[in-house]
Amino acid sequence: MSDLKKVEIDGNVVEVDGAMTLIQACEEAGAEIPRFCYHERLSIAGNCRMCLVEVVGGPPKPAASCAMQVRDLRPGPEGQPPVVKTNSPMVKKAREGVMEFMLINHPLDCPICDQGGECDLQDQAMAYGLSESRYSETKRAQDALDLGPLVSTTMTRCISCTRCVRFTTEVAGIQQMGQTGRGEDAEITSYLSQTLDSNMQGNIIDLCPVGALTSKPYAFSARPWELTKTESIDVMDALGSNIRIDTKGREVKRIMPRNHDGVNEEWISDKSRFVWDGLRRQRLDTPYIRENGKLRKASWGEALGAAATAMKGKKVAGLVGDLVSTEAAYSLTALIQGLGGNVECRIDNAKLPEGNRSGYVGTATIEDLGNAKMIQLIGTNPREEAPVLNARIRKAWLDGAEIGLIGEQVDLTYDYAYMGDSRLDLQKLLDVDYKGVLDMPSVIVIGMGALNEADGAAVLSTAMKIAELTDSKFMVLHNAAARVGAMDVGAVTKGGMKAAIEGAEVIFNLGADEVEIEAGPVVIYQGSHGDRGAHRADIILPGAAYTEEQGIFVNTEGRPQLAQRAAFPPGDAKENWAILRALSGELGATQGWDSQSALQAAMVNDVPHLGLIDEIPENKWKAERLKKTAKASFVNIVKDFYLTNPIARASQVMADLSANAKARATKMAAE
Repeated sequence: MSDLKKVEIDGNVVEVDGAMTLIQACEEAGAEIPRFCYHERLSIAGNCRMCLVEVVGGPPKPAASCAMQVRDLRPGPEGQPPVVKTNSPMVKKAREGVMEFMLINHPLDCPICDQGGECDLQDQAMAYGLSESRYSETKRAQDALDLGPLVSTTMTRCISCTRCVRFTTEVAGIQQMGQTGRGEDAEITSYLSQTLDSNMQGNIIDLCPVGALTSKPYAFSARPWELTKTESIDVMDALGSNIRIDTKGREVKRIMPRNHDGVNEEWISDKSRFVWDGLRRQRLDTPYIRENGKLRKASWGEALGAAATAMKGKKVAGLVGDLVSTEAAYSLTALIQGLGGNVECRIDNAKLPEGNRSGYVGTATIEDLGNAKMIQLIGTNPREEAPVLNARIRKAWLDGAEIGLIGEQVDLTYDYAYMGDSRLDLQKLLDVDYKGVLDMPSVIVIGMGALNEADGAAVLSTAMKIAELTDSKFMVLHNAAARVGAMDVGAVTKGGMKAAIEGAEVIFNLGADEVEIEAGPVVIYQGSHGDRGAHRADIILPGAAYTEEQGIFVNTEGRPQLAQRAAFPPGDAKENWAILRALSGELGATQGWDSQSALQAAMVNDVPHLGLIDEIPENKWKAERLKKTAKASFVNIVKDFYLTNPIARASQVMADLSANAKARATKMAAE
């Protein structure tokens, strides 16, 4: 039943849902309302009082628009729509008074505050405050908190909006921050001086409307107006979070989230946010050739010539890594298959079916998780594999959804029904009577930990059968950003990686640093960092990182998204597609494109849905043939959240976070 109400706001009559708050209704009417504590993704606190408006015919004082619903307004004496004013003399005076109170104890340290230039308090003091202060007493000060290596605190600047407390409690699911004391003694603090134990804590930096919480790694390195801002896509997990990359000159200075309701809302994980220092460490910036057991620097002509000589007339295999753009995977696949070789992107041996997109992507969207009433997790720990997705599941749990888990028993920040850890427990679900489940929107999420063992295909077929029986949406939770796109362009070999490299004399390794290649074949490594892949290589071709070239990445729900170039590769390193194009020329099989856009056009011509940027193609359901599973237990695939790829392993911040996590786990085990 519709609950639409008419309300007059600054002379404009709008019809809105009665459940809306006045601040939302004012936004619908185009009226700007200042706020500090209100945030649309957090619960309402109503404690900053900056969003005051005048309700005509109501109390003779302004009302907090964030805490009053439209349905609570009384109509006029003859049934006219209630009237709200957002810029009357009463409101103006009230806002000036609130701003004066805000600034009573706030230090005037804008020139040295990292938030200067993008501070809500600064902006709103200019827009709504008085031009002078009547306050001459000594200002109150507070001690800084130690929240860990990511968030720097200057609590003297805090205005007690409690956004950080509400985020950590409601979204991140930790109970370590709160407000203690009353009146002048009230302060935001961490209980028992704990550091924050969450891989999403960096989001409180964005939420803080003043300079009380800032980025510790980024501190004092740039001002916002010095930075070039580029919209891109994150590759630290397969969620495809929308990000903004800020660069100063050739250097990435920080990474921040962009709002996308269908993917990451406006959150990103700490690895996505703080991995940028790994982009400038341990970089490959010149080609290398191994001679007499040692690598020596070489020119591009020499390295490409050596690679072509090694590949001509030999049995060649290609491996596609986890951070590779879909264009690079397409280009390598065309090159290697043109030579009669095999290409494989499932380097963790995940038993994902070739050609069946409903089997390697599924049918569920990320938004389906938020609307689900039943979510069944199989062989996954989303808190480590995709923290922002886990926050979405937590949000569904807070809205009343039931969660079930078959796999390792871990802390997911929400309650769930633990249903065992083995294949036998999964098999039991086939015998359950699902009459009650069929009536509710349900999603089955299967992780790579369930699919990378020998019986992964049988586990997948069982999970898909359960999805059929329960009429559930089905989602495969990947942990590699490149995986879905690489499978879409056919970078797969029947029989998986073992079959792809069996008998290969030359292996072309495109950024696959998570795989051990045995002695024997010649290894050509193309990638951005001097990690495991480069250590095994005989020829190294330095490529661009994800911030240094444009490319399409297809996320875990099958949504193609475009990552833009924010910086340039260091030294002599080149964009990945350009290296493969040049190598094809050396091999006498020149690829038919001379630019990134021409390569994209060729790829979209072959795989049309890759051209549907930010759209989710509908995958036709095709259940895998049911097979018998083994009896083993599921093991989660992520062992160290902070060190899952070469960029993260090059980052000093990630190394510190990993050490802290291990120390915390050791302490808990000892207790």
